[in-house]
Amino acid sequence: METVEAQAPVARRAQFEAQSPLRAELTRRVDAYFAETGQSEKGGAHAIVKAAILLTWAVASYVLLVFFAYDAATLVLGSVSLGLAMAGIGFAVMHDGNHGATSHRPWVNRLAGSTIDLLGGSSYFWHQKHDILHHTFTNIDGLDEDIDSRPFLRVAPGQPRRFYHRFQHLYEIFLLAFFAPKWLFIDDYRTWIQGRIAGTKIPRPRGWDAVQLVIGKLLLFGWAIVLPLTRHAPLHVFLGFVLVGWTLGATLGIVFQLAHAIEEAEFHEIPAPGERLPLPFFEHQIATTSDFAQSNRLITWYVGGLNYQVEHHLFPRISHRHYPAIAKITRQVCEEQGVRYHSHATVLEALRSHFGRLKRLGAAA
Repeated sequence: METVEAQAPVARRAQFEAQSPLRAELTRRVDAYFAETGQSEKGGAHAIVKAAILLTWAVASYVLLVFFAYDAATLVLGSVSLGLAMAGIGFAVMHDGNHGATSHRPWVNRLAGSTIDLLGGSSYFWHQKHDILHHTFTNIDGLDEDIDSRPFLRVAPGQPRRFYHRFQHLYEIFLLAFFAPKWLFIDDYRTWIQGRIAGTKIPRPRGWDAVQLVIGKLLLFGWAIVLPLTRHAPLHVFLGFVLVGWTLGATLGIVFQLAHAIEEAEFHEIPAPGERLPLPFFEHQIATTSDFAQSNRLITWYVGGLNYQVEHHLFPRISHRHYPAIAKITRQVCEEQGVRYHSHATVLEALRSHFGRLKRLGAAA
């Protein structure tokens, strides 16, 4: 079964300890699950139906917002609905596609992954930043850009503390309003110019990858700014843009934070030359990641199984529809081998852990 750490860039690569019995046993049991059930590892028809529902939701929300939102209530409703639909597409369509988990056919995965380009992002940079760096170097400060929100947030103990971090557990939710616009309108361009993510050099897009990136950005300006301005006043468009962006950013950000930035998760620094990280790859993923709300089927459906984040990090090329079954196997193997498995029973419990971490790191040097 292919794993993501084999794809990691050589430059500044952090080495893991040798493979462990846990990895071998867990992989064996997951393989046995598919052999016994006869199911495909990929999303199949389930993924197609889900994509159709989420894309229809997004289109309907956009039509409502642009063509019918001439009062405050409809503006808020359409903006929040569009932001949630966009996040849902990111969670459940784009995410599996870019991990190769939607289908055994590469073109289907690429099509699903390209939905991020329709929304204004970049599937090319997402693959470099998320599929490779984040999934390989999870919670390693200096390599995993997903835990780097400096200077505004202090998430890892090795990050410098500023006086205002004592309030970060209070202002984070408002800060997330800038997450999506910054990502779509600043970060992708900066990455393209610098050719780096979190200090790691990456290849700049070429050929069709570059064309797809440019087309996506042009489409973003068209549907997010130009077309709305033909039907609404600039202030109206601006307010809608802010509401959509805040909804999208807060939803994406919170789901990520509940999986990695919680009290129980481990954080690491880049090891010194010649040294290794303290854990093998699978144990590292389990130690730095947490599940939440496993029994909530609605949340599981909407976030594309990313509340089963442990299972996703162990088997990213398997469709999220299998994560509940794989979670039972993972928990059992971890118990047998004495490895701590992190999971919060509810979203509220996970939120307490996340904001507790922000408060503690904001108060301590």
